[in-house]
Amino acid sequence: MRRYSWTNNRWPLFSCLYFDPALPGFEATGSWDDMVDILAAPQQAKDTRSDSALRTLGAISVAHWVSHFHIFVLPMLFPFLKTRLGVGYIELGFALTVFGAVSGLTQAPIGYLADHIGARKVLLIGLTVGGAALIGLGLHLSYTSLIVCAALLGLANSVYHPCDYAILSTHMDEARMGRAFSIHTFAGFLGGAVAPAIMAALVAWLGGLGALIVAGAVGPAAALGLLAVGIPDASSADRKQDGADAPKQSVITPAIIMLTIFFMLLGLSNAGIGNFGVVALMTGYGVAFSAANIALTAFLGAGAAGVLAGGYLADRTSRHGQVAAACFGINAVVMLVIATTTLPSAVLTAAMGIAGFLGGVIAPSRDMLVRNAAPPGAAGRAFGIVSTGFNFSGILSPLLFGWIMDQNMPHWVFGASVAFMVLTVLLALVTDRKAAPAKA
Repeated sequence: MRRYSWTNNRWPLFSCLYFDPALPGFEATGSWDDMVDILAAPQQAKDTRSDSALRTLGAISVAHWVSHFHIFVLPMLFPFLKTRLGVGYIELGFALTVFGAVSGLTQAPIGYLADHIGARKVLLIGLTVGGAALIGLGLHLSYTSLIVCAALLGLANSVYHPCDYAILSTHMDEARMGRAFSIHTFAGFLGGAVAPAIMAALVAWLGGLGALIVAGAVGPAAALGLLAVGIPDASSADRKQDGADAPKQSVITPAIIMLTIFFMLLGLSNAGIGNFGVVALMTGYGVAFSAANIALTAFLGAGAAGVLAGGYLADRTSRHGQVAAACFGINAVVMLVIATTTLPSAVLTAAMGIAGFLGGVIAPSRDMLVRNAAPPGAAGRAFGIVSTGFNFSGILSPLLFGWIMDQNMPHWVFGASVAFMVLTVLLALVTDRKAAPAKA
């Protein structure tokens, strides 16, 4: 029989306990192995939850990668489609207009549907429908089929933001939510970045029709992968079963309305640079084509890196509106310098890189603002509604910045972006104030 003293016991917490294997009943009450198992159980449960969250994040990020990849499939095949269909770029551009209009009009209804029947079901359907649309176009190519394909792709595209963010908001660790949002956003950036190279390789290998079919098959394949991983659901019914249901309240709150406008201003401030930045630099500042493209590449590439950095920042602060305001305030100054002066190529590239990086940093804080403003059980609806702001900017920006270029005012491509950034700064501070009471 022995006692564990304070000096030689490796577990001081249990030094006051007395154990004797010879005592009757000791076998029944347990042993050191049993105690170790009991103490290890919480850690094992924590590890299991962590593994499940990691699998969920990876699966949802793959879905977001597919969404951005599919967005670029048709534009990358415009030369092939123009030749095979015998149409002009106006007709092809109309297909993209249909895509944007359908996506914008269906974002909010899809958010309601995701909260009602479950985000997982809606996401899997969206992946399948988007892929089937491209496969159908590859099997039966006509201009009518192109418009139908664009409409179905727009419908499928409206699924991703409401469903992805609803699942992530429900199942990610609160302390790592910003990083989860940043990885999800980065995956989307990556899907768009690699789409041109993938489609070029597919066209060279299989031709235009084969490229459409293979690109479409990515959607159902991803849906099967998500099923195999077993991604969790996120719906109002699930929360009721968990006993965490909250009183119903309208999702159309002042904070959500302000955030929708905020998303639209974000889209407008970046769309002019992304779509018309190269031609504006060439015509208004005498920048060579290669140098202008390098500057734009720095803007887009640094933006992807900024998203990942912004995730860590979003997890370390609750002042997400102030983060967005500070980053876009600096961006406004940088863009004002670009708009009003002719910079050497190296300085221009560095300035565009800084602007892109700060623009990326904003993305996770932007998403956290929406999550904080969403009523309980309404993440899908909230993200569906505010994401229409991006769709509105996608409709407005080509008209606005195209008109600016037609008026031979290339400097105002950057000048208008500065104006939208200033408005974004002011609105970010307002939405931060409104989102805090909503979270409380």
